[in-house]
Amino acid sequence: MKTRTVTGTLFLVALMFNLGVTRVYAQREPVNMTFSGNGAPSTINLQYPATTTSEENVNGNGTLGWFTFRNVTAIAAAPSQQPPIICSGPTRLYFPRMAGAGIFRFQDGSLLTVELTQGSDCIDLVAQEGNCTLTLKITGGTGRFNNASGTLTYTETAKPVLADAFQNPVYFTETGKITGTVFGVAMHEDWGDDRQ
Repeated sequence: MKTRTVTGTLFLVALMFNLGVTRVYAQREPVNMTFSGNGAPSTINLQYPATTTSEENVNGNGTLGWFTFRNVTAIAAAPSQQPPIICSGPTRLYFPRMAGAGIFRFQDGSLLTVELTQGSDCIDLVAQEGNCTLTLKITGGTGRFNNASGTLTYTETAKPVLADAFQNPVYFTETGKITGTVFGVAMHEDWGDDRQ
């Protein structure tokens, strides 16, 4: 009888431990973060037809903690002749983003990787600013994001700081927010959850 009781107790302890670990790693985390930084043409060439490659380098804070984010994307080299209504008009230019990826690095050293699924820039020539929206699919990561999945929306306002010899803006300030949901985040004291 004692052996059966000890075995049953060990089984229950093991089951409770496994359920606890699963709970730690199966977190659903709503994301709300803000950022600022810069954007410019990239030295990386994605070699996507009829595009130029640009990148954003920003940092910020929010529900997942302090972070830096570098994103490289292929943007259509010429404006679309059929922009959506929200970006139509004689003083606006619409540039679809065709492909790309990015890496978030958090203060605890964890990385979160994303891939562009959809994106565009709407340039307002009168206001001299661009509005960018990217839909980013989470593809995994390291540390607390080892099993991460989900979707993030990156929304940014860019303003030119420097133009090239042809007066084309090439360097921008960027501010904005990132929203969405991350699944499979390990929220455990060992990861140094650095939310403020």
